[in-house]
Amino acid sequence: MQVITSLRRASLNMSARLFGAWVREITPSSLRADALAGLLGAVLVLPQGIAFATLAGLPPQYGLFTAVVPCIIAALFGSSRHVMSGPTNANSLAMFAMLSPLALAFSPAYIQLALVVTVMVGIMQWLIGALRLGSLANFISPAALFGFTSGAAILIAVYALPDLLGLAPASVHGAASVLSHVFSQLSQVQPTALAVAAITALVAWSVHSLKPSWPYMLIGLVASTLLAWLWLKWPGSVLPTPDTALRTVGQMTTPWPRFEIPRISWSAVPELLGLAFALTIVALGQSISIAKAVAARSGQRIDPNREFCGQGLSNIVGGFFSCYVSCGSMNRSVPNLQAGARSPLAAVSSALLLLALVALSASLLAQIPMAALAALLLLVAVGLLDLKRWRQLFQLSRTEFAVALTTLMATVSIRLEMAILLGTLLSLMSFLYRTSKPAMRSMGFDGWSPERQFVVLGNPNTERLPECPQLKLLRMEGEVYFGASQHVADTLYALRHQLHPQKHLLVMGKSMNFIDLAGAELWEAELSARRAMGGDLYFHRPRPEVIEMWKTTGFTRVLGPEHQFSDKRIAIATIFPKLDPLICKTCTARIFWECKSLPPLAPKPSSDSTATAT
Repeated sequence: MQVITSLRRASLNMSARLFGAWVREITPSSLRADALAGLLGAVLVLPQGIAFATLAGLPPQYGLFTAVVPCIIAALFGSSRHVMSGPTNANSLAMFAMLSPLALAFSPAYIQLALVVTVMVGIMQWLIGALRLGSLANFISPAALFGFTSGAAILIAVYALPDLLGLAPASVHGAASVLSHVFSQLSQVQPTALAVAAITALVAWSVHSLKPSWPYMLIGLVASTLLAWLWLKWPGSVLPTPDTALRTVGQMTTPWPRFEIPRISWSAVPELLGLAFALTIVALGQSISIAKAVAARSGQRIDPNREFCGQGLSNIVGGFFSCYVSCGSMNRSVPNLQAGARSPLAAVSSALLLLALVALSASLLAQIPMAALAALLLLVAVGLLDLKRWRQLFQLSRTEFAVALTTLMATVSIRLEMAILLGTLLSLMSFLYRTSKPAMRSMGFDGWSPERQFVVLGNPNTERLPECPQLKLLRMEGEVYFGASQHVADTLYALRHQLHPQKHLLVMGKSMNFIDLAGAELWEAELSARRAMGGDLYFHRPRPEVIEMWKTTGFTRVLGPEHQFSDKRIAIATIFPKLDPLICKTCTARIFWECKSLPPLAPKPSSDSTATAT
């Protein structure tokens, strides 16, 4: 018995290291809760999987398979207990926009390209996690991601129009081309398709408004599919005879994901790598955002590197089992948490239950009208266009608003991978611009009390406070790196070349968090310039990271340890004897305690005494 217990404990420890600490917390109660939450997840993803696969230019079963295989692997090997992975609207649209110029959507060649890109995305994601580069996700600006999502919403609506109106698919790619195709074919709009789409949207929207917890997309699909079936089977018995047959999803070739090695020409690999990189950015941005949002509600800690490894493995394996690029799905993850899921086994049960649903209802799924799917995609697009957030972004930050708007326009007008990279680049440029001009504030004292503090000069409350004519007190706020060194150098140059320059400079370095080689060289040049004009350079409370860089470059030796102070009183007491006594003798500012030791100023002669002397 003891041996069995030891083996069981060792097995649990190994499983916990592989999958996570949740393995030790499995109980009959938690299994029951995960199974119920999994059932809800399976029902929710059934219509989404079909709709998103259509949006991606793939047969419907690929969307369902993507909700099965990647969902299981990402749940078991990721870090979140509640995130469910699978097809998403952004990934689907991005894949379609990137691959449709290379091959005809829904064609065998297109499918093979999609599977290969999925494997490439998985490898890139896994490498990011394995090399512990998860912090790179922090450089994906929320504004750029929001702009891309909003642009994707517009494209989703545009690409759904032909099916919504019962028109033949556009033979060319691009939002403008699709719109042109739709306007040129308006005379051929099918009232049948339009009616089915309207009923789908009305039912789904009504259910979502009245019962938000219900699977509104599934209910809308069921209602419209039943109506279309009655309409076509018994024309005239329910509604007027339709003018033409509705296009439907059609029979699935197989209800089970099967192993298949993707096949493409090696000459296409270089171009696909660029597309895979852009898709990786989209997927990682979504995954980490969703994982953090769900973790904020559950109180769970997320490990970005483990999360990326799990997502990467799910796409690598999924690419060999008829799955396209997947990531965490907000539409399934939040309901999964709210349904009481306690572990990743909820995602596993959801995937297995979905397989059972597909196997049992394959013939019924084939009857779903394409117009109904287009209506659901239109609802998704409307939900993604968050106008309230646009207004909030405009009020809070015009720069972030400009980044989001530019990314939106680029998403609609140019290739999606370029739009994503452009948005990310704009975000980094805006960050670099903000940090390239660190604040450099003149400081003074707020009074003569023993505990008096440094205060910033120049605002309405302190603009009349005097400064020492020989010692400049300057607070440095921000990083002095290669991008900021020119701004800092220009500011220091202006201080040295004003009409009556202060020869000595005491820099408050507590908020100077980081310097690089360019920053170290800048301070060395400032030290030389100050000493050349008969003054000197001093630092108050420089940070340990800054001191370490100075030691590495040799600046500490040139500056001298006696020029670094941990206390402002000691700093000023040490610098004061080095000031020019002749200037101090006639100075009227006298802001330091040490100034009290100076002889009193001679009174200025009055105008009356001057006249008498004359």
